[in-house]
Parts: sequence; structure tokens; C-alpha cells
Amino acid sequence: MLSIDPKDIATSKLHQYLLGAVGPRPIAFASTMDLEGRPNLSPFSFFNVFGSNPPTLIFSPARRGRDNTVKHTYNNAKATMEVVINVVNYDMVQQVSLSSTEYAEGINEFEKAGFTMLKSEVVKPFRVAESPVQFECKINEIVELGREGGAGNLVICEVLKMHIQEEILDEKGYIDQHKIDLVARMGGNWYSRASPGMFEVPKPLQTLGIGVDAISKEIRNSKVLTGNDLGKLGNVEKMPSAGEVTKLLEKNSELAEFIRKNEEEKIHLKAKEYIEKDELGTAWKILLTKKI
Repeated sequence: MLSIDPKDIATSKLHQYLLGAVGPRPIAFASTMDLEGRPNLSPFSFFNVFGSNPPTLIFSPARRGRDNTVKHTYNNAKATMEVVINVVNYDMVQQVSLSSTEYAEGINEFEKAGFTMLKSEVVKPFRVAESPVQFECKINEIVELGREGGAGNLVICEVLKMHIQEEILDEKGYIDQHKIDLVARMGGNWYSRASPGMFEVPKPLQTLGIGVDAISKEIRNSKVLTGNDLGKLGNVEKMPSAGEVTKLLEKNSELAEFIRKNEEEKIHLKAKEYIEKDELGTAWKILLTKKI
């Protein structure tokens, strides 16, 4: 058996062991606002519920291990002492992953990830309309567990108001665990789904995705592309050029004929086939064929 003294290994390596061993971890999709009124949205898997009277949730936007910096969520929480914690289900997981991209301060992750800002009733931060359950919270206390990279910051939240989509309720009025279809974080790129099990969503830490807001309205409003599809499309660093699209059609006469004969909905269905295979470059080229 491998035995480890935390003092003997690098924080980054210890972090991977901890996250690989402790899971699945629920996800706090935290919405905050800075003192200038700019919204911020980011997921955190150091999270759970810790009491019901008063209703208490705690999440931890830890200090970054690589450079000991803190996250915008932490700064906003400390400045305003308010947060909305949105839960994450399978229908929104790709967009949630996209929102974890380390965009510059002031960038609106609601727009980048393609989420709808829903006005809260008792706090200033917005709710995520797509989330099946949203908690409006005041922050009672922030406990800093250390000053070095990797140290946690426990944000202790009291729920002031809870919002639940009626579609996920059972006949008794409680949350149906099948209908809510929650997801949780595992180690590395792995997630766990309430049903049927684990699946992989690569983290956008090494790339700066274009964001869902950079996708044209006709694609965003597609009748066949889901939020997960848009999340994947928004995670590419750049869209293909007109020349690359033309080259694809020149090489694939069958595809070119398909594009020529079919309307937008069928073209989007064809692109969706490639999205589901994570062949996003080809999917983008198909979606852009009508623009050349």
C-alpha cells in the first residue's frame, strides 16, 4: 500500500490524490457579483450541505496551487457577503465546465457559457435559470484555512430562499432523484452522473474558449442543438475559416451534396453527430457551410 505524508509531496500531487479518492463531490455553481455590479459565475466541487436549521451550505474557492492567487468568486463573496448556489444536472454540465475557464476579471461567465441570468428575490447575484435548484444565500462567515497555494477558504452560507423547478418534483412534492439527474465531480476530468454512471468532460484550463456568446444566434437558437452541444462548441479557441470550410466540402463531395440539398435543421443534426463524437472542428465546419 502506498502511504503518504502530506508534508513529503508537492501540493499539486497531493491535490490529485485527494480529488481522486474523495468523490463523487457535489458541485456548487456559485453566482456572485462584485462591488461594481458585474456578475461572476464559477463551479466548485469543495461543497456540501451542513445543516437545515438554519439551512447551511459551505463551499470553498481554494487558493490556486500553482501561483497562490485567489478566485474572483472569493473576492466577490468577501466584498458583498452574498452568493447564489445553483445545483448542476446533466443537461447543463458541458456549459458549467466551459464557465470554469479562467476568463479575465469582469467577463460575464453567464454570457460565455450561454446561461440565462435570473433576477434573485433577496440577494443581488443572479440565479442560473437553467439550474433545477437555486439557493439565495447570505454569507455568515469566511474561514481562511491557510495563506499558501492550495489552502481552502470556507464560505459558510445561510440559505435565505430556495427555488425548485416543479418539473423535478415527485407526486408527493419532493425532489425526484431520477428527474433532477444530478452530476458530481470525480478525479481528473471525470464526472459521475446519478444515472447511469461516470463520463468525462475535459476541463478548459489550458484553453480560452470563444464562449457561447460568440456563436451566431441561428446556431444558438437551433431546434436540435442542446446546451451541452453549445457548451462544447463554445469551448474551441477559434472557429474554422471560410477556406477551411471550403476545403472540407471540396474533399467530401457527399457531404457537399448533403449540405446543398438540405435545410438548416438537418444540417444541424449532421453537425450534432460530430459533436457527440467530440469532432468539434468538423462540426463547426458543417455549421458554417451556409455562410460561404
